[in-house]
Amino acid sequence: MTTSSSERGVSLGMPQLPAPAYPDDVRARLETDAREVIARYPDSRSALLPLLHLVQAEEGHVTRTGMQFCADVLGLTTAEVTAVATFYTMYRRRPSGDYQVGVCTNTLCAVMGGDAIFEELQEHLGVGNGETTGDGKVTLEHIECNAACDFAPVVMVNWEFFDNQTPDSAKSLVDDLRAGRPVTPTRGARMCTFKETARVLAGFPDEREGAVESGGSAGPASLVGLKLAKGEASSARVVHPRGEAARTGAPHEPSPTEHLSSHDAPQDTSASDPAHPAGPTAEEGE
Repeated sequence: MTTSSSERGVSLGMPQLPAPAYPDDVRARLETDAREVIARYPDSRSALLPLLHLVQAEEGHVTRTGMQFCADVLGLTTAEVTAVATFYTMYRRRPSGDYQVGVCTNTLCAVMGGDAIFEELQEHLGVGNGETTGDGKVTLEHIECNAACDFAPVVMVNWEFFDNQTPDSAKSLVDDLRAGRPVTPTRGARMCTFKETARVLAGFPDEREGAVESGGSAGPASLVGLKLAKGEASSARVVHPRGEAARTGAPHEPSPTEHLSSHDAPQDTSASDPAHPAGPTAEEGE
């Protein structure tokens, strides 16, 4: 008599199908919410993104049960739902903490201290990238860009901004989150859990007192381009090339040929600086 792999306790790496169902009361509640979301769209399948946030708000991540639910109410296949859920990093595929702490390690934040913040948080929390603390409070991850370069280095918690961070301020932040102390982002309302954030992203009202009024804004450097696009006058600030002393006198509006930043100013190159040649010293193949 032979025994199956499941009887021997051997996993073949395949998920068990079908996905387990939600309890009846949970499914009834989610179906009510789902109908409200779907009614906002002329094509029901357009509601998939907010519905994935809805099921994420239920369990803290998008489970197979959640994806099956989305497929059922939208008339999609589980493959179609899975393709979307696995494409966007905002949908978690495994259990994670109440607070998703993302440290920007892209170029500008990194050179301004983002790498140091991420390394110290890993040591401070005792977790690696994408891992969750033992108390289930904090999941740490590095993020490629938080879209707030003028406030670098930036840490984001449940999509809320904490600007101009240092290793010490970031460690104090995660300590407060783990201890349950009130935490308010640099821009925006007081923190809520990842599940609560997911429900708001699904399109339901933010129930926190004063949350709607506590809006955030981009920094002045980020808004310059918007002002120019609207045709609004913007006083230009000329940054002189490196090593050049600032000229005295009243500021002036630069001409189109003037450089607005020292990064764009002409610099010595191998062609203009014979003492520091660059490029290959031999022909290719020699």
